[in-house]
Amino acid sequence: MSHNNDKRLFLIDAYAMIFRGYYALIRSPRITSDGKDTSAIFGFTNSLIELIRREKPTHLAVVFDVGQASVRTSDFADYKANRSETPEAIKIAIPYIHRILEAMHVPILGVEGYEADDVIGTIACKAEKQGYTTFMVTPDKDFAQLVTDKIKIYKPGLKGAEFEILGVEEVKTKYEIEDPKQVIDYLAMMGDAVDNIPGLEGVGEKTAKKFLKEYGSIENLLSNTHEIKGKLREKVEASAERGILSKKLATIICDAPVEFEEEKYDLEIPDFEKVKEVFDEIEFRRLYENLYRAFAPAKDAEKEFDPNKISRFDKVQDPNKPVQLDLFATYEQLDQATKTQSNIAESDHLYQYIDAPKAQKILVQNLLAQKAVSFDTETTSLNEMEAELIGMSFSYKKGLAYYIPLSENREEALETLEIFRPFFEKQDIVKIAHNLKFDYKILKQYGIEVEGAIFDTMIAHYLLNPDGRHGMDYLSEIYLHYQPISIETLIGKGKKQGTLRSVSIEEQTNYAAEDADVTWQLYELFAPQLKKENLEDLFFKVEMPLMKVLAKMELEGVSLDKKWLEQESKDLEDDLRKLELKIFELSGEEFNINSPKQMGEILFEKMQLDPKAKKTKTGQYATSEDVLQKLSSKHEIIKYILEYRTYQKLKSTYVDALPLQIDKDDHRVHTNFSQTTAATGRLASVNPNLQNIPIRTLRGQQIRGAFVAGEGKKIISADYSQIELRLIAEISNEENMILAFQNGEDIHASTASKLFNIPLEEVTKTQRSQAKTVNFGILYGQGAFALAEQTGLSRTEAKQMIEAYYETYPQLKKFMADQVKKAQELGYVETILHRKRHLKDINSANFVVRAHAERNAVNAPIQGSAADVIKLAMIKIDEKLEEQNLKTKMLLQVHDELLFEAPVEEVEIAKTLIKTEMESAFETKVPLLVEVGVGNNWLEAH
Repeated sequence: MSHNNDKRLFLIDAYAMIFRGYYALIRSPRITSDGKDTSAIFGFTNSLIELIRREKPTHLAVVFDVGQASVRTSDFADYKANRSETPEAIKIAIPYIHRILEAMHVPILGVEGYEADDVIGTIACKAEKQGYTTFMVTPDKDFAQLVTDKIKIYKPGLKGAEFEILGVEEVKTKYEIEDPKQVIDYLAMMGDAVDNIPGLEGVGEKTAKKFLKEYGSIENLLSNTHEIKGKLREKVEASAERGILSKKLATIICDAPVEFEEEKYDLEIPDFEKVKEVFDEIEFRRLYENLYRAFAPAKDAEKEFDPNKISRFDKVQDPNKPVQLDLFATYEQLDQATKTQSNIAESDHLYQYIDAPKAQKILVQNLLAQKAVSFDTETTSLNEMEAELIGMSFSYKKGLAYYIPLSENREEALETLEIFRPFFEKQDIVKIAHNLKFDYKILKQYGIEVEGAIFDTMIAHYLLNPDGRHGMDYLSEIYLHYQPISIETLIGKGKKQGTLRSVSIEEQTNYAAEDADVTWQLYELFAPQLKKENLEDLFFKVEMPLMKVLAKMELEGVSLDKKWLEQESKDLEDDLRKLELKIFELSGEEFNINSPKQMGEILFEKMQLDPKAKKTKTGQYATSEDVLQKLSSKHEIIKYILEYRTYQKLKSTYVDALPLQIDKDDHRVHTNFSQTTAATGRLASVNPNLQNIPIRTLRGQQIRGAFVAGEGKKIISADYSQIELRLIAEISNEENMILAFQNGEDIHASTASKLFNIPLEEVTKTQRSQAKTVNFGILYGQGAFALAEQTGLSRTEAKQMIEAYYETYPQLKKFMADQVKKAQELGYVETILHRKRHLKDINSANFVVRAHAERNAVNAPIQGSAADVIKLAMIKIDEKLEEQNLKTKMLLQVHDELLFEAPVEEVEIAKTLIKTEMESAFETKVPLLVEVGVGNNWLEAH
């Protein structure tokens, strides 16, 4: 008889492991370049390969559920009924995992009507009779009931923890029982939320363990319920039948109709070519090599490893040090190890630094002869207001790049830059950079203007894939399969981070030249793509000119009145104190309002505001805003708590934080506008974010008073009125709405008069407000439920109102249906300037996911078109201000509003110019209306 150790069978619980891989990567899912979420495939396949490498099983099979588990649902219709819809990523994973397993020659098992547990249980019992030791690979606790001397659980560790092997002793200790079979009774008593096994009422983990010690089984417990004290006795007796049913549901069947065919499960050598085909399709680069190594005997791993079977991108840096990972190493390590691609050490490149003026002049002649050149600046800081130049790099051919170090002495640096001025100012050379606005601003502060044709690879990628990530290193890995040098490896990170000046000129050269080289390669990829996707106009006529406008605005900054904010801080402090006293008075005791734990105990234990209060994972009550909002009708304390939180957020986020953002040299605040953050095409503002200063409350509005005009100047605010509604009327061609706008009617009153079938002059305030909610609700795809919540109508009334709305505006309804249809056919929707929004979930089988995509199909073209219009306006205004030599400056863009600072004598000219350009930015049938205000600060002007 063969040695027992040679008969080691591993049975993998497929779904448990697939879900586990998916959820472990949920925070940073693996997405392929065409947007497929491959986390579930990756997590599962990687674990499988690691298991083979670490345990070298003699026999192996993977077990799936097949069809409905009718053996249990026929007893209990709700069995597993509470499982939510399977995530899309897992649905698409299954066919790939099947293909990978087939290519690896790993048998796939499953029996119609039975669960994977039953198949694993049956095979394990049969294998035991033939002298096998079986390891059931699963995180699922139910399997503990099957454990014997020859059947064990192999439980993968989470996030880098070691795996555990649970044998008889471990199971006995864990559940405090005498025999692993009692796990069935344990589950029957306490139930299992995951499988929707009901269990006994009032019995949790502790009580179940106690009962098992006393009675040994659920049957024995149920025949001795007279010994149980108090309320619990009633509960247990009342749910006795449920308990017995639960035992049946929790029992894993060991005689499912499946045979143990040992020769089938022999671990075989995979068909590497086939595996590689699947891996290539889903962009798993390093897993292939890990697989190869897992099957090679350790000492021969290098000899047998055939590098020709692997594309150049899969080669490891140092073949003598294969990266070996623990089974379920931390997902960060995993991610790194499986993503190592080619890098500077093994790519063909020529990177040179040029520090002699004579050689630099020759380089410039060379650059001037090119049609396009990518460049990059290296600086001492990411804050453009304080950054100094360390060097710059240029590339115009893959693998070739030059680095120009610049002196720390500003005069000398300026002399070097002078040599390169002709290049930056030559109109017809396309000057390419990744996040060009940064380099543009840096150079501008050194007196060099980047003129003529420009191309930002970051914005290009954003237009091609607005929902993706746009960082250069990330794009390089995804599109070029190349991993750039990380800046942290050179200069450290966190507080101790140095600057590039502290490293050798060779390291500076490699780092900077590589950036220019990668940017060049991305340009070669993205430029033809923009043409193919019909995005060139949007890119060259809108986004690139806008980049310069934004750079000017950011450099200009806006003046802040520190004293105003100090006063505001004191006022808020007083308000908070008053609110605190009010809250303590209503709750009858003092507590820490900022502690969710104490707050939860007061609201839910002491005041009993919600008998069904939910708890968070950490065991304390949930007290987030939406939880409190729903309780606001229960007690007036809620109103004050919400107000307290709002004021506190105002104080910390704006009133106390803004003064710290004031630049020490020009005493102004310089925000950064990002063109690549919002997938809709709207701009975002960061460091500080000036776009979400809350203006619905008086207190929030007060903050705008701190944004002031300089000496002898005024602030001008110009705001598009209801631009999204005007655009939806325009784009959908909704006659009734277009007419209302053309006649200058108040659109919400006009909608109300049509909805309620009454003359315009009889519309009440409430009716107008309800119509306004529907108008905006329709834009954001709200259903009757959300509408009812907002208007206070019943759901039936809200539903009727939506139907009446569509009858009033039939063209609008058709437009919305067409947008969804267009998205389903093409996979994207477009704005008036052909900005695309790809909606990959529009045909998803999951209702919630699909509904979200459908809402976006309607909303994205509208929001995106509003963004297009204001961008066009900004470009035109900027041109006109320059043409007329005006000193008025554009300072901020906050969604549909623009903010300017104008010398007093220019105010009238500027007002007319701004209004004219904004209202005619794009030709429409529906008039675009702009309201303009003037004041000493933003609050007065708005």
